[in-house]
Amino acid sequence: MKLSFSTKGWHNKSFEEFCNIAKDLKFGGIELHNINGELFKNKDGAFHGYAAAATVRRLYEMKLELPCIDVISDISEDTAIAETESCIKIAEDLHIPNIRIKSAECDSDTAKKFITAVLPKAEKAGVTLVIETSGAFCDTAALRELLDSFASDNLAALWDMYSTFFKAGEQPEETIKNLGAYVKHVHIKDFDGEGFCLIGEGKLPVGDMMSALRSVNYDGFISLEWDPAWCEGLDDSEIIFSHFVNFISQFGDTSKAESALYYNRAHTGKYVWKKNLLIDETFSQVLDRMVEEFPDQYAFKYTTLDYTRTYSEFRDDVDEFCRSLIALGVKAGSHVAVWATNIPQWYIAFWAVTKIGAVLVSMNTAYKIHEAEYLLKQSDTHTLIMIDGYRDSNYSETMAELCPELESKKAGEPLHAKRLPFLRNIITVGFKQKGCLTWEDAIERGKTVPTAEVYRMAAAVDKDDVCNMQYTSGTTGFPKGVMLTHYNVVNNGKCIGDCMELSTADRLMIQVPMFHCFGMVLAMTASMTHGTTIYPLPYFSPKPALACINSEHITAFHGVPTMFIAMLENPDFAKTDFSYMRTGIMAGSPCPISVMQDVVDKMNMKEIVITYGQTEASPGCTMSSIYDTIEQRVGTVGKALPEIECKIINPETGEECPDGENGEFVARGYNIMKGYYKMPKATANAIDKDGWLHTGDLACRTPDGYFRITGRLKDMIIRGGENIYPKEIEEFIYTHPKVKDVQVIGVPDEQYGEEIMACVILKEGETMTEAEMKEFINAHMARHKVPRYIDFVDSFPMNVAGKILKYKMREDAVEKLGLQKADKVVTA
Repeated sequence: MKLSFSTKGWHNKSFEEFCNIAKDLKFGGIELHNINGELFKNKDGAFHGYAAAATVRRLYEMKLELPCIDVISDISEDTAIAETESCIKIAEDLHIPNIRIKSAECDSDTAKKFITAVLPKAEKAGVTLVIETSGAFCDTAALRELLDSFASDNLAALWDMYSTFFKAGEQPEETIKNLGAYVKHVHIKDFDGEGFCLIGEGKLPVGDMMSALRSVNYDGFISLEWDPAWCEGLDDSEIIFSHFVNFISQFGDTSKAESALYYNRAHTGKYVWKKNLLIDETFSQVLDRMVEEFPDQYAFKYTTLDYTRTYSEFRDDVDEFCRSLIALGVKAGSHVAVWATNIPQWYIAFWAVTKIGAVLVSMNTAYKIHEAEYLLKQSDTHTLIMIDGYRDSNYSETMAELCPELESKKAGEPLHAKRLPFLRNIITVGFKQKGCLTWEDAIERGKTVPTAEVYRMAAAVDKDDVCNMQYTSGTTGFPKGVMLTHYNVVNNGKCIGDCMELSTADRLMIQVPMFHCFGMVLAMTASMTHGTTIYPLPYFSPKPALACINSEHITAFHGVPTMFIAMLENPDFAKTDFSYMRTGIMAGSPCPISVMQDVVDKMNMKEIVITYGQTEASPGCTMSSIYDTIEQRVGTVGKALPEIECKIINPETGEECPDGENGEFVARGYNIMKGYYKMPKATANAIDKDGWLHTGDLACRTPDGYFRITGRLKDMIIRGGENIYPKEIEEFIYTHPKVKDVQVIGVPDEQYGEEIMACVILKEGETMTEAEMKEFINAHMARHKVPRYIDFVDSFPMNVAGKILKYKMREDAVEKLGLQKADKVVTA
């Protein structure tokens, strides 16, 4: 049991004062009274507008909760429904679990009519309506009958001890016999026969009431109600609140500690941390907690490779590779790149690198020599872990060309390469290469390092340390290294897993690449902060994906729309059992509504959701709910994730746009990157002085808080979930000796959402074919960056100021290429 107090009656105190009182006197929470008061309506109030998120964050840091918010209107009043709905919205935004509902005198039909109107909204918001045992419901047997008639987890009782004892004459034992586990919140005030008095100085049988609560293992809040006007001379909050804490402490533990684990909705699985609250954990601490709570739960089960590990066994693998990294000179802050598909070593490397305070640098599996050299050099990578190649990218040949010094280097000796001056080690997985250590060699070398050194280094890691660098780009040129911290990534993954309601009962198949935040955060981190079992595929292919779903009874998986389409169209789809499927995320590019409907209906993914964000935001900013309608899930990108502020601004003035008006989507919160590596100016351009990340995306907000992405200020192309940046391709095409000028645009495509088109102006007298240009690009850049269309033109459309009009180029391309049908595909 935990203690709180109500703000009712204390009109002369600020919320800051309430927080300080609670902290100093070791209260666990503060109950909010009157949503029409200055805390909510005054522009300087703690819960007004954007101040609310900062207030919630401060409460979290002070380890204080908001256990309940009060509806002032009686349920028989005309204003009750509207006020309750407002309270539900506030409670959802502020993570308040309970809303107090009171009733003076009303009949059962009036109460049922009120509950029928507001309960569905409370259920959707995940908020509990607690009906106070006062007035019409002093008779707790009648309240029990009402609660039983609805049988909802979001409808419960608030035991007002004063009313049941003094008004209804019920003994505590009778009250708890009637209400039992329906009691979710408790109000207490004492009475001496003439007036209200300090707790314990009146006739309230507090000891019997505490015993009654213990008999049902009550672990909620006991909240003191006291109005200074009740008793002359008793208006000193310090005296009243400290007396309450001291008196109640005689009845046992009233600390803020919560039960260790929580159950999912179906009570089939558990999870560790309370939903929608941030945690102060590093990746190492997350894994330690999973091992502590679920040591024998499977963490990884591959269906195409020989690798199955429990959480405990996986941590052993991680610790073993930590020793290897330390033996190779990797220190806190060192950069370790992984160039591989979703093999077991990718996961082991990630958790090992982050455990000792180093930084994992993600490398796209489609990279070729041009991109690989840039990334490894710009990131100052110290150690590279790689497979021999993937599809048409040969990593072994690439590194041999970039580091000819490998030919004369003995494996295990530090590398000193002219083109990559910071690179000291290359670890190969599944093959051997001259001058490089194999994964097995590295493991053997690590045996000289004591395990105690691993835990010494892990203990020194801070949640605000950088753990990962993801490379992204923009319209300004070369890719930028996005520095993400443990706090960024752990909490974004946790909140996304919370929204999906993941638990130990879930089996999540990962087919999206780990070098993207989609795989690393939305899949891996979301799963491993909830004790979920992961079923990775090294790379996406519809046949093994469907086989995995069939054999392992998968409950969730993620994908870009093209992945879902490929699975729906595969011959094996008809014989795949989707009966265990529940949820997943579709993201990466706009989704045709017809595809989403097929996924819901044919794949049984009734709770599939949409997530929106960008790498710089770790990546999630908004997310639809599993409780949202299909229209909300395909027509919007959901609401802001917990503890993240999102708004739409006029890109010219910076002023916030009214609902329904297009503007730039900006976000602020725990999830925003630390910055771009070695690019302070680019960081300053992306994040303003007030901490808002400017995404460059056009969006609007609906009156009920949902966001809809309507376009892009930036020129980024999204092809089948891959972010492609025209400037990077343009810069490379410019290097061809025949090219005078080039502009790269995105054009509509039915299969991939968008395709790349390069509009090229050749130098005078030069000629070139489309095939020649594609061959030139393909030899040096990843396959997905090779334009599908090459158009040789004489000029580009421009405005009077000489600015190139890319939107006009796109319109012309749709006509020229006959892409009208693709341009009309409706997407979410």
